[in-house]
Amino acid sequence: MSAYVQHTLAGPAIFAGIGLHTGEHVRLAIRPAPIDHGIVFVRTDVKDRDNVVPATAKAVCRTQLGTVITNSSDVTVSTIEHLMAALAALSVDNAIIELDGPEVPIVDGSAEPFVQILDRAGRRRQEAARRYIEILDKIEVVEEGGKSASLSPADGFEVAFEIAFPSAAIGRQRVDFQIDEQSFRKELSNCRTFGFLKDVEALRAVGLARGGSMENAVVIDGDRILNPEGLRRPDEFVRHKALDAIGDLYVLGAPIIGRFEGILAGHGLNNAVVRALLARPEAWRMRTFEPALAEAV
Repeated sequence: MSAYVQHTLAGPAIFAGIGLHTGEHVRLAIRPAPIDHGIVFVRTDVKDRDNVVPATAKAVCRTQLGTVITNSSDVTVSTIEHLMAALAALSVDNAIIELDGPEVPIVDGSAEPFVQILDRAGRRRQEAARRYIEILDKIEVVEEGGKSASLSPADGFEVAFEIAFPSAAIGRQRVDFQIDEQSFRKELSNCRTFGFLKDVEALRAVGLARGGSMENAVVIDGDRILNPEGLRRPDEFVRHKALDAIGDLYVLGAPIIGRFEGILAGHGLNNAVVRALLARPEAWRMRTFEPALAEAV
């Protein structure tokens, strides 16, 4: 499969599950879409307003413990980042994602179930060049407490992430990867979201984490991991943060040729660096690889 031409799904991918924050049962279908369509969500349960919500940078409206997108009719789709990461890693440029509720199912808390359903559906080459966002100059957003997110020039797509938590179960962790489909599948796709038991009651009081459980998240109590099966990887926490960043960056509507680095960052900073990039058009350019269109098999 050529990385330089656009792709959609060969057929529909259909599944169901509960939302991490709403706790609602949602049915979701990912369907093929035409060239240059992009990734677009459709809320099939909404009948009285515009129910089409494109996954774009300007559509991101909230970033507390997940990425939420909206449209001009205030129709939202929540927790899109794991599915977006899978679509980005598998080079799916164009897809229609229909769901009958407000939140993408969390499944097991990682991107691996989405990779598996995309594999079952298959991918179809489209006769149009894929557009890349090539980073030409460094963009950085810095917040208090040593938190930052940046995009800088690189030959391919690189993702580095660093986290630090007082819990001995996590501590300080750092990863640095060259990202392509193979490395995403091997290094990041099965790494789950995580949360602290002490925060659950407060989160549920404000309408978050209502569907959270040890079936779809790593749960930490003090210095202990409560999940009976333990971790999938010793540094699963920071790898999941890198996975989140890949999904959050894909709202740019194209893959990146450049390096992302997040330090103590989350969805808010990920989106902030996306918006900072778009505000500086001289810091990037849109690039295609036209000769590959004729040569790709």
